[in-house]
Amino acid sequence: MMRTKELLLYRQMEDGQILKDMTFLMENYKNEYYNKEDLKELLFETLNRLLELAVSHGFAGNLWHTYLTYLLASHENAYSTSCEIVGETKGSINCAALHDFVIFKELFDYDFSDMEKVLKTGCLSVIENYEGSNSHGKVFNKRIRDRICELSKSLVKAADGTEFKTIVTQFYKDFGVGKLGLHKAFRIEHEKDGARIVPITKIAHVHLDDLVGYEIAKKKLICNTEAFVNGKKANNCLLFGDAGTGKSSSVKAILNQYYDKGLRMIEVYRHQFRDLNDVISQIKNRNYKFIIYMDDLSFEEFETEYKYLKAVIEGGLERKPDNVLIYATSNRRHLIRESFRDKEEREEDLHSNDTVQEKLSLVARFGVTIYFGKPEKKEFQEIVRQLAKRNHITMPEEELLSEANKWELSHGGLSGRTAQQFIDYLAGTYE
Repeated sequence: MMRTKELLLYRQMEDGQILKDMTFLMENYKNEYYNKEDLKELLFETLNRLLELAVSHGFAGNLWHTYLTYLLASHENAYSTSCEIVGETKGSINCAALHDFVIFKELFDYDFSDMEKVLKTGCLSVIENYEGSNSHGKVFNKRIRDRICELSKSLVKAADGTEFKTIVTQFYKDFGVGKLGLHKAFRIEHEKDGARIVPITKIAHVHLDDLVGYEIAKKKLICNTEAFVNGKKANNCLLFGDAGTGKSSSVKAILNQYYDKGLRMIEVYRHQFRDLNDVISQIKNRNYKFIIYMDDLSFEEFETEYKYLKAVIEGGLERKPDNVLIYATSNRRHLIRESFRDKEEREEDLHSNDTVQEKLSLVARFGVTIYFGKPEKKEFQEIVRQLAKRNHITMPEEELLSEANKWELSHGGLSGRTAQQFIDYLAGTYE
């Protein structure tokens, strides 16, 4: 008799229907009360869902074990969220967790051979050694898929529930739990019942070392972020300056560099600022550090969304949580375009100066401001040299720089982006 109904913490799991149906089959495949053909049909339906899950998530190997592991890695409950990043917790919750892991160990050890014989089907062997494509699925990238498959193999070797618990707990500490633990970056979708945080499965694998130049700017960004992930005081950060100078790439690189220390990033667009309080309420009690990222932030004079942003930064009765910072990039230093009307004192607006100051004060809410300016000619050429070297382009330096100069004149001027576009062009055409 399987004991899934006795689970204390790991209940009402997403994608848990497969577990319910498979458990029903384990308990009743010999029960004469049920029609054998109906049981066989349920088995086929369950295996179909298991195979579909394997394809969508990129799973391979023993799909039953991988599926159970996926449930453990995805389910956010009192135990798993307590252990994420910080490791094993204390208290009676450990007894409840051990109780559940003993049951999962029984599910891992279940032998399907008798069920296959009684129901007269040979299809169960398909899920015991499933060979998937080498690519990741739509839901998980390769990094996450591989971690779950490796965890599955480790759990198979567990001698008992206690060892099983130790392995799962270490996974929570190393990689987290649920969508916020497994994924790096997220976006927001507005639904009827509020904002929903959705994982971004494909993000740029850019690193700070990939960005040539701007050493002072990068160091300032690193110092602020390191303080944040280490639990020290840190500031909201504004990266501003010329287009194509690496502001957005620097923020993405920061995420890649500190993900393993619990850093996560949520991208928010200007029209979603009303959802900020809802988003923060969903993440404030988790053990991760969250950067709310706003790319290309700016407002026209008639737009008022900046007030929502100011309210979040300043805080009302409830202050902004310590595990949340706001990072923004902008081509504007003051974020909000000023008009002559703002600057003139008009008879009909006795408090025009207050209006101007309210708009200009937004940038003051960012404790760290970092400037990314267009490179000088020599700096641009050095960027081209470094990128050419990294991309194994062996064009003579004189010719390389001559062609780069021609390229920048017709492709947006001196910037790191222009240099990268030039190198990408060469990589595709130069032999």
